[in-house]
Amino acid sequence: MTTTALDWRPAPIHTGGAAADATRMDTVELLVGDLDAQTEFYRRAVTLDVLNQSGARATLGRDGIPIMTLTHTPDLPPFDRRDAGLYHTAIAFPDRAALSTAVLSMARQAPHLYEGATDHTFSNAFYFHDPEGNGIELYWDRPVEVWQNKPAGWMPQNTAIDPNAFLREHFDPARETQDEATIGHVHLQVGDIPTARRFYVDMLGFDVTIDVGSALFISAGGYHHHIGLNTWHSAGAGPRAVSLGLGDVRLRMPDRSDVLALADRARHHGVAAEDDGESLRLRDPWGTLLTVTREGAAA
Repeated sequence: MTTTALDWRPAPIHTGGAAADATRMDTVELLVGDLDAQTEFYRRAVTLDVLNQSGARATLGRDGIPIMTLTHTPDLPPFDRRDAGLYHTAIAFPDRAALSTAVLSMARQAPHLYEGATDHTFSNAFYFHDPEGNGIELYWDRPVEVWQNKPAGWMPQNTAIDPNAFLREHFDPARETQDEATIGHVHLQVGDIPTARRFYVDMLGFDVTIDVGSALFISAGGYHHHIGLNTWHSAGAGPRAVSLGLGDVRLRMPDRSDVLALADRARHHGVAAEDDGESLRLRDPWGTLLTVTREGAAA
């Protein structure tokens, strides 16, 4: 199994943004206060595998595909929900049966961490938070023809999902093996949307897919969104304080030339970027670190 694509994820199409159409999300790093407890939560409740654990760091994923890195930083203060940073990490599953298995595990292991469930037209999504307050979304995408190539101004219809009815319909106890899963998107809290648009759309090169004023959803290659940006808790927030929570957000681009093109755009926009020959690192206006690497390169 490669880490460049999963055959159940929608194939990218050509879109107008400067970011390469096959750009995708990679792992998310969380800075955690209790590494053992957080690792056990993501293993037992979220049903991820521990792919590697050494010293102060653990990497979890599915079928050898990394999804999340946990880094032990016990001396940091908790994340303030009013600050810029992580809203949630969204893990995508190949079908509703696979999603229901993870949702049922969460219901059994950590029912008090459940926040709600919504049919977003483009996806079925279940929302939780982890024991340290980091948001989690577990979701399944509807068929691509439902949401791809929608006209400008299109808005999804959001309908509450009854989780018990969902599990009764889709959970399959006969499925004995864990399915693949991957980071589908990352949702961030920012201080204001116009500034976020200048960085993530004008400079990073993503396309706007949905704009609801207080939140902006952006993607490459026609996906419904790779990154969400909202001000629901964080309107007016300034640069991030150093805290537990989000460490960095990682993206993969198809070729080294795509990473270099992003470095050129960053220079043009006056955004500082560090390139070590493998990865490009740059920070958004609130200090959130983005690490961009070509496919096939070491993380």
